[in-house]
Amino acid sequence: MITSHMNGYVQEASGLIKSHRERAVDCPGDESNLVKSPQSSAHMERIQHYQEELRKRREEDSRLKHEIDLNSSLRLKKLSQNPKVGIDNPTFEGKEKATKDTCSLDSVVGELTELEELLQTLKWVQHCLTDAQSQQDVELITQLLTKEDFRTAYSIYSAVSQQMSRVSPTSPLTSQAQDLCLEVQKILQSSQHKEGLELRALLTNPHLQALMQAHDSVAVQEMAEESVTQYLGETVKLVRLEKARDTPLGATVRNDMDSVVVSRVVKGGAAERSGLLSEGDEILEINGISIRGKHVNEVHDLLQQMHGTLTFLLIPSSQIKPAPHRQTVMHVRAYFDYDPSDDPFVPCRELGLSFQKGDILHVISQDDPNWWQAYRDGDEENQPLAGLIPGKSFQQQRETLKKTLTDRSREQQGKKKLTCSACFNNYDDILTYEEMSLYHQPANRKRPIALIGPTNSGHDELRRRLLSIEPEKFAVAVPHTTRSPRIHERNGREYHFVTRSAFEADLATGKFIESGEYEKNLYGTSTDSVRHVINSGRICLLCLHTRSLRVLRSSNLKPYVIFIAPPSQERLRTLLATEGKTPKPEMLKEVIEKAREMEQNFGHYFDATILNVDPDQAFHELRRLIDKLDTEPQWVPTSWLC
Repeated sequence: MITSHMNGYVQEASGLIKSHRERAVDCPGDESNLVKSPQSSAHMERIQHYQEELRKRREEDSRLKHEIDLNSSLRLKKLSQNPKVGIDNPTFEGKEKATKDTCSLDSVVGELTELEELLQTLKWVQHCLTDAQSQQDVELITQLLTKEDFRTAYSIYSAVSQQMSRVSPTSPLTSQAQDLCLEVQKILQSSQHKEGLELRALLTNPHLQALMQAHDSVAVQEMAEESVTQYLGETVKLVRLEKARDTPLGATVRNDMDSVVVSRVVKGGAAERSGLLSEGDEILEINGISIRGKHVNEVHDLLQQMHGTLTFLLIPSSQIKPAPHRQTVMHVRAYFDYDPSDDPFVPCRELGLSFQKGDILHVISQDDPNWWQAYRDGDEENQPLAGLIPGKSFQQQRETLKKTLTDRSREQQGKKKLTCSACFNNYDDILTYEEMSLYHQPANRKRPIALIGPTNSGHDELRRRLLSIEPEKFAVAVPHTTRSPRIHERNGREYHFVTRSAFEADLATGKFIESGEYEKNLYGTSTDSVRHVINSGRICLLCLHTRSLRVLRSSNLKPYVIFIAPPSQERLRTLLATEGKTPKPEMLKEVIEKAREMEQNFGHYFDATILNVDPDQAFHELRRLIDKLDTEPQWVPTSWLC
């Protein structure tokens, strides 16, 4: 299968057509990404009815366009019928004083009536009570109610309560104030009345037009849920989005019978930035074009041609929306290769984000636990929309399932039987992602450099070259041993000479990064020896076996691991010949195979790789990587910084 990568997304160039649940509405793609169309005819009668209603509405709009009355504008008519009550403007209090005085008089009468009713009730209660104490309590309450101070306080309370209970608009009445102003101006074009001329001059004032523009910008956000109404028996809402040519809409849609439903809102697109489209919304029409009954491929083609203002008529999702929360970006390093074109489970192939082992991914949404949305580090400028990557748990589950199927296949071939429960409990052993953070090493605490590679790859020679050129900058950790010191050796300089029991005790407590036995003597490099070099302000150089990397990374030393990869067999033969070595072909092949095995099993531990084709070039590249630790922050596991 041939695939092409564009802006971080994989596009299929194969002639095979596979069915997917979702389709990105306006991502670049070719015909091979089309989703097979299901048969759709169950609701044709309802769709025709819906289209007929739209046609009648447009004819009515055209007929009323030039009439000079309130109904000449559908927006004016709608606003005039709006039952919402506005807030009183104190500027006009004088003009409405008479009306308010009448209302105040009625209010006072109502308050007095309420007090009189309360007094009558207290007298009846006092008559029913038999004990003297209760009658005395009622008498005290009655005296309180008849006092002038209490009546005044009660009047104030009633007046405040009345004002507080008045209905005020909780959201804007319209998000199209600019269009409304233009409609009113057209209506007033032929008017010669003084009030009409004054209103037209007011509406063409630049300050008022700027105010209307600001109003609409805020109202679009505030009216996301208020623009809900009843149309053809459905609860619908009208939303407007601005879609630029260089910014995709950022949504996927799916077919649900004859309906077209928003399946996913993708980070970075116009839909996500506006907050007006939600997962589960059914799209009825876009810019007056009916969508019901269309296939998702038709919707894709339609929206790919549209730019500017998009008006959506939607049936809101019935799903209960979770409370909005601030998304936290999580940075992870991938420990596996991923190609969406080879993944039959990816919900939207066009949005699948390809990556390789070692890539840094910025995960910006985990709303769908199975499919995270992420950007690849360094590709943010070329990747307008977030891409879909497998979630950690989902990836672990299917890798476990793959392992289980492999084990069952081996079992059928006579291998040892493995229980499924044992397989599925080892999710943590499956490498997927590791959370990372940026770290800039302090000037006085340099990170140790671990050079990894098979024998004859040149990593030991590179270490010796660094030590000889700059001994004041680089140093090695003094190893421990249980053998006796020789005449010229001094404890703490060539080795730390310890007893076997002390060595084994330190080994049991995990103080050694690596250790081994040679001629019945134990040798090892301890974390304390590495830390001693770090505390001296120098860079500790280590040449380690790959099995020591796990221990080194679990310490708090924050190592920087560089893999020295050997060149081709012919080039390796030439390099070894310059050192006076005559390796056999089997040995050269073994070096290459060992390097491949190291990279396969431990490549997720490597921070950088140097291909040792030329020793001088490899040395300069090594110096560049080490110097970069002083000038640029590096990605390290977040657990190191806790």
